[in-house]
Amino acid sequence: MTIGAVDEPIRFDTKIAVLLRDDLAVWQRLNVTAFLVSGIAGTHPEVVGEPYEDADGTRYLPMFRQPVMVFEGSKEFMTTAHDRAVRREVEHAVFTQDLFATGNDRDNRAAVKAVATAELDLVGIAVYGPKNAVDKILKGATKHH
Repeated sequence: MTIGAVDEPIRFDTKIAVLLRDDLAVWQRLNVTAFLVSGIAGTHPEVVGEPYEDADGTRYLPMFRQPVMVFEGSKEFMTTAHDRAVRREVEHAVFTQDLFATGNDRDNRAAVKAVATAELDLVGIAVYGPKNAVDKILKGATKHH
């Protein structure tokens, strides 16, 4: 991360990005995004900033120190992006269609474990890594609107 003077924008050498399948319902998009980014926050403490506090001294939980970019793509593009992440060895989280039918972490992990990599019915992935690598993984995706 490059940090400039107070008036200069902060630039990050890394990128956090979520790719969602374009046929998900709104509630599914929100749910999948929340689950996926929790994997990044849980394994990369350096991406989480300091706790917040308002003028009255009420404290709030910390959040990511950098923006999270959200993209969307077709079912086919999900597979392409996942393949790129695997080939580039960029850490990423996955959310499959099967996880909508489970209700806990144990069952979620078992549902993913039961399916071969090439057969995963991906509805979302979150990637964290060097900015240029993440950009190449998501090349062709559109920003979520």
